[in-house]
Amino acid sequence: MNFKKIAKAKLPTPWGDFLIIGFEEEIGVKNHIALVYGDFPFNNPVLTRIHSECLTGDALFSLRCDCGFQLESALMIIAKAGNGILIYHRQEGRNIGLLNKINAYHLQDKGLDTVEANHKLGFSADERDFTSCVEILKLLKVNKIKLLTNNPFKIKKLSNAGIDIVERIDLIVGRNPKNTKYLDTKADKMGHFF
Repeated sequence: MNFKKIAKAKLPTPWGDFLIIGFEEEIGVKNHIALVYGDFPFNNPVLTRIHSECLTGDALFSLRCDCGFQLESALMIIAKAGNGILIYHRQEGRNIGLLNKINAYHLQDKGLDTVEANHKLGFSADERDFTSCVEILKLLKVNKIKLLTNNPFKIKKLSNAGIDIVERIDLIVGRNPKNTKYLDTKADKMGHFF
């Protein structure tokens, strides 16, 4: 998969002024963005969050997941650290797409957990491919990172693609009565660190 940098601009946020950089897949239809804060000292590990798209959590304030909470916290942590990158990874619903995600929600309303709902719809627990994130990091000349994540699958995929993860930093936020089963399933069935 080949990517190219298309556009960049300043993006003021409540946590500070980021640089938003848009990337386009040369083959495919998805665009991804990186929010870059500050300057990176040469060859030092860069604080990085790969945040997979979640319209319901990020924009519609859903309490079913921890995504919106993680997005806000990651931007705040990066700004507080003085530099870092947040890649907004356009693979909605662990890459099953928005409409399938809504169908998975419906199955969860009937009692299935997130993994069972994905399986019932014919998907694996996590369909994401982090190749685009690796390409973006390389275009930004970053190969050594401190990764904000609770997800061992993400660590494995990035490491296997040649990204040197020198540290994993917890991002445990947003637990509430509406997402307890969701978070417990992440821990019990997907091995997330909580």
